Amino acid sequence: MATKITLQKPNFGNSRSHAKNQGNKIQKLNFQTITVNGVKVKVTAREKRAFDKATTVKETKTVKKVEE
Repeated sequence: MATKITLQKPNFGNSRSHAKNQGNKIQKLNFQTITVNGVKVKVTAREKRAFDKATTVKETKTVKKVEE
């Protein structure tokens, strides 16, 4: 089972129609499961994107050093 490692919380708001009907709404987080060092972790889509960017930059830097 994946472990959640985020500090973000869902967004809360109110929905209001033209007829003045009122209700609460919740925007839940978009959790994605990724594997980090053999461990499954649940992170938000934004964190996954940042993680992918960071690892891609590290990989390209190490490849450049090896080529030189």
